[in-house]
Amino acid sequence: MHEKILILDFGSQYTQLIARRVRELNVYCEIHPFNKIPTLDSNFKGVILSGSPFSVRDENAPVPDLTEIKKKFPLLGVCYGAQFLANNYGGEVLPSKHREYGRARLNYIDDDSRLMRGLELDTQVWMSHGDTITKVPDNYQIITSTNDVKFGGFKVIDEETYGIQFHPEVYHTTQGKQLLKNFLVDICSCSQDWTPSAFADDTIKELKQQLGDDKVVLGLSGGVDSSVAAILLHKAIGKNLTCIFVDNGLLRKNEFEKVLESYKDMGLNVIGVDAKNQFLSQLAGISDPEGKRKVIGRVFIEVFDQEAHKIQDVEWLAQGTIYPDVIESVSVNGPSATIKSHHNVGGLPEKMNLKIVEPLKLLFKDEVRRVGTSIGIKNELLQRHPFPGPGLAIRILGDITPEKVRILQEVDDIYIEGLKEYGLYNKVWQAGVILLPVQSVGVMGDERTYENAVALRAVSSTDGMTADWSHLPYEFLADISNKIINNVKGINRVVYDISSKPPATIEWE
Repeated sequence: MHEKILILDFGSQYTQLIARRVRELNVYCEIHPFNKIPTLDSNFKGVILSGSPFSVRDENAPVPDLTEIKKKFPLLGVCYGAQFLANNYGGEVLPSKHREYGRARLNYIDDDSRLMRGLELDTQVWMSHGDTITKVPDNYQIITSTNDVKFGGFKVIDEETYGIQFHPEVYHTTQGKQLLKNFLVDICSCSQDWTPSAFADDTIKELKQQLGDDKVVLGLSGGVDSSVAAILLHKAIGKNLTCIFVDNGLLRKNEFEKVLESYKDMGLNVIGVDAKNQFLSQLAGISDPEGKRKVIGRVFIEVFDQEAHKIQDVEWLAQGTIYPDVIESVSVNGPSATIKSHHNVGGLPEKMNLKIVEPLKLLFKDEVRRVGTSIGIKNELLQRHPFPGPGLAIRILGDITPEKVRILQEVDDIYIEGLKEYGLYNKVWQAGVILLPVQSVGVMGDERTYENAVALRAVSSTDGMTADWSHLPYEFLADISNKIINNVKGINRVVYDISSKPPATIEWE
């Protein structure tokens, strides 16, 4: 078992970012809701308290039970976590005179502090709070301050308990990684042995032990997660794994053939199923996004179940679930509000009466890619952009017809190939085209046209939790717009989406 850091989640938008930064330092960590603290065995080396949208002064503010943590394990409170440690043990937290959001600089650092070792005076940190600590208990000592925040950081005397009111996990805290490393390595004594290769080796051993000679079926999508899951399973159980790749008629242009071809030299047993007509006929006339997702999920279950039953004695269903999916299902406030149906098709395990195996459920997306590299998967497959489970169905706003699918596939192909030609594909986290239910007037030659508009979308991100729109060169956008309008009959207008997430989502539906 690897050593672990426990991160208690109070609902902060930055909690997952703390986990990512810890793992970048090759230390395994787990996020748990503040009110569902696991039993801390000898593998746990320390605990981090996250930020929160709540104020510690709120009537319904989250209050963790730290009885088995404080004084027994190294403890770091970040923002709300720090304010809780001050307020709950005899200090005071009050509304800030000026809301403290954005950049600040440290004007005092305790040179003897193990947490602050290596940080420089005037280094930039990122504040994000409406309250501030105005008094700390008598046994708390200040270890860092800014011009406006006296208690920028503190340590409890005779305890490895620390609090900081800034966020070390965000990019704008320039020496945040050094601070986290100080906590993890110097204070918690972590050995930094959480590596992609170690994960792959451990997972393959665990899969061999868990699955034995049982047969497993996996739904391949051609994407990163399912591909890495497939190879890990293949290395563990070989021929006892069967992969099924379903063409739902909503893939990118020539995607079905390309994906099957890409798996040929990977040793996988892959069955390709052409089910285009079943999906498109069932989707006819449905415009509601959630309605489309449900139809696609239902038909996929029917097709997948039919194919899986052709394989004798299957006992397990493998899924490419990754860690953000797991966190979302056990969030601080219970299961998260349904923004959209989960990409792993619900209902499939129950219908098929199979046990579930999820080799990637501990990993973030970027970690999945690094594991893929460590087990020899080609870079062109690992660097593929994420693609939604429902495919082009949620990029066609309104009802779906074979003609709309054809048009969108043509436009999407020009756009994606253009990104590759211009050397932009790997600089973008995800890109796609949305076919709008809008027609506009245009002029082609001497003729007036009244045809469809498409929106190009490209974002930069690391895991899709937040995303910024990609600042693609004007020359590229002009060239692609020209190619689309000249080559795809039915399109006479191209727009570019410059919305970030939040408040927008990456997909439009």
